[in-house]
Amino acid sequence: MRPAQVPDITVVEAADRYAEMVRAKAATGALSPGTAEIYTRDVATFADLTGHAGVLDDLTGEDVDAVLLAFARKPDGRRRSAPPPGAGGVPVQSPSSQARFRRSVSAFFRYAAVAGWVQRNPMDAATVVPRARGGLPERRRALTQEQAAGMVGAARRLAGERVEGRSDQRTELRDALIVLLLVSVGPRVSELTRADLDDFFVNAGVRYWRIRGKGGRTRDVPLPGEVAAVLDAYRREGRALLERGVEERALLLSWRGRRLARGDVQGVLDRVRARADPDHRRVVTPHGLRHTTATHLLAAATDMDAVRRVLGHSDLSTLGRYRDELPGELEAAMRVHPLLARGRAARSEPSAEG
Repeated sequence: MRPAQVPDITVVEAADRYAEMVRAKAATGALSPGTAEIYTRDVATFADLTGHAGVLDDLTGEDVDAVLLAFARKPDGRRRSAPPPGAGGVPVQSPSSQARFRRSVSAFFRYAAVAGWVQRNPMDAATVVPRARGGLPERRRALTQEQAAGMVGAARRLAGERVEGRSDQRTELRDALIVLLLVSVGPRVSELTRADLDDFFVNAGVRYWRIRGKGGRTRDVPLPGEVAAVLDAYRREGRALLERGVEERALLLSWRGRRLARGDVQGVLDRVRARADPDHRRVVTPHGLRHTTATHLLAAATDMDAVRRVLGHSDLSTLGRYRDELPGELEAAMRVHPLLARGRAARSEPSAEG
């Protein structure tokens, strides 16, 4: 029996109360909007998979295991293409998604224990853990120089196109701007879709983007001239065509005039990629373009602290997660080895005896 002090709060009611708390913390800046969105979505999914009836304190470790397994077999609705089949042909979530969901559920039950909704945390008895990640899937890894050039070239051509059709549904400039911002600055997709018109300003003739990142932190990142030009063209022409007065502040609008959603960005990348040279074409996610930015800036010997500030990390060590290997990179580094520079110079100079 449960002690009298533990209320008979249902799973759904507890999830709703927890979501209210998470939104309140996001409103005060204690949580980033992106993190709050993930927690709220995952706990709502947990409640759905658990069932709409039942008391939270009645859940056992076995019940939590069943929900974690059900989530692992749940198709990923964020992508239009079907996820790869798992054992027995059952679609599964990626290991990273399973780990994220488990972290969200753990945070939920930690709060439930503090709030007095449960007398024991069932996560302590849960045994299901996601399989270890074997590295990032290819679509989330950095593009090679040729692949990135293919995406940028397709975006440039798109920015110069003026296609036939309804003017209020033309998205060429918007799609080109999305690709160029992701490739040049490497923002998180939530930072991109959260951008407003007044986040962009000019200082000493240079266009800057004030990016609103995690935990309420902001960073001012200068835009390359070409990207600033496409931004200006989009604000002057493309955005005016999409404007319906529904979302006055948002930079990126859908053709319905609403702020572009995070899931819509992948569709934009897929459309632009289809225009690239087939020999240099590869599926990539917004996070993959973030990896691309970090990888190529670091490979070009850009100051690590500058890259950290562009990406919006508080610690240099975090850059390691965004640094992918590039074909031929190690070979190129060894060819210009600084400790062998004098030896190369000596061999290139004629001998005094000769």
